[in-house]
Amino acid sequence: MKHNMMIVVALLFFIIHVNSQNNESELKFTTKYYEAVDKWVALPPGDTDSTYHYGFIYIDDEAGFTYHIGSEFYIDDSNHYVSQEADTTFHAKYRIDPNWTLVTIIPDDIRSELNLPEEPEWLKYYKEESESTSYLKNIGYHYNHAGASALALSPLLKAYAQEPHFKGLEFELSYAYNALGDYENAIKVLEMAIENDPANFFFYRELGFAFKNMNQIDMAESTYKKGIELSDNDFEKSEMAVNMAQSYYQVRNKEKFDEWAALTRLYAEDGSRYEQFIDLFEEKWDEN
Repeated sequence: MKHNMMIVVALLFFIIHVNSQNNESELKFTTKYYEAVDKWVALPPGDTDSTYHYGFIYIDDEAGFTYHIGSEFYIDDSNHYVSQEADTTFHAKYRIDPNWTLVTIIPDDIRSELNLPEEPEWLKYYKEESESTSYLKNIGYHYNHAGASALALSPLLKAYAQEPHFKGLEFELSYAYNALGDYENAIKVLEMAIENDPANFFFYRELGFAFKNMNQIDMAESTYKKGIELSDNDFEKSEMAVNMAQSYYQVRNKEKFDEWAALTRLYAEDGSRYEQFIDLFEEKWDEN
């Protein structure tokens, strides 16, 4: 009897241990907010908290990534997910900042147990114009702004197929390509953009960056010079200048480096990081 009791106790311990592992494996807080768009998510609990706050992440095409606060749930002794009753009259939203916490996407089986729909009824109102060029461009902008350019490409390419010269679209698409290291496609987009709008210095800034990273230094230089000529923003000018100075530093062309270092110092604020970069390049010039 004692032996059988020990087996039962051991079995119960095993079941509890497995259940605990299952809970932990299903609620891993490793997902960035921009990877959980149009999903129910749970937030990590406090160190002594046994309840989980949950809500729904979506993108307001004007305001950006948004967390619609839901309610709370806890895991009972039977390993069931139990939701606190949500206040349906309470519609609180939180505009997500770039440094927001990691979350976990609530799996479908747990979502069903919590009696949550696949998507909230209200979401459709935010997607009424979801096929429009303006909406798609804005969604791409918000992904780019969050550092998630890989996710920006799909809406931006869809918008580009509809209306390639829509205001701001070519910049966002080329920015995404540059961020992803796809410089050839960035150049294609930007050359067509410049044909349509040759006075937009942002196009030259992105195009110069693409040429620079393709090691086409002469093309980068002429492009940046045109961008500086068109721009009335000293910060943008200093950014283009320091990029060019870096290129000539890398190939150890002292004459050209000095030319672009002087331009960087001309436009950069005193003590700015771009000015500091030039100081550093000069200090390390003779190093291999």
